[in-house]
Amino acid sequence: MVCTAGFLAACSLLIIYAFLINELTGGTYLIKNYDKQIDTLSQENRNLEVSFAKTGFLGSVEQKTQELNFEKTTSVKYIKILDTSVALGAK
Repeated sequence: MVCTAGFLAACSLLIIYAFLINELTGGTYLIKNYDKQIDTLSQENRNLEVSFAKTGFLGSVEQKTQELNFEKTTSVKYIKILDTSVALGAK
């Protein structure tokens, strides 16, 4: 009788263990799935922000530069100012 009760207790504990492992595995799968969705939505959000910036302020700046025939710079040249060429203010 004691052996049967011990066997039933061990079987019930094994069933509970299997159920809990199944729940844990399902939760882990859901977390990974939600992480993938978060990554996808974050990337889509970045793309929308860039698109909004281009159509908003940056888009109007690009259009204005084309209207004014601005060109992209290829090199920068600096003007050197000598110390002797600076005018002195009157007192």
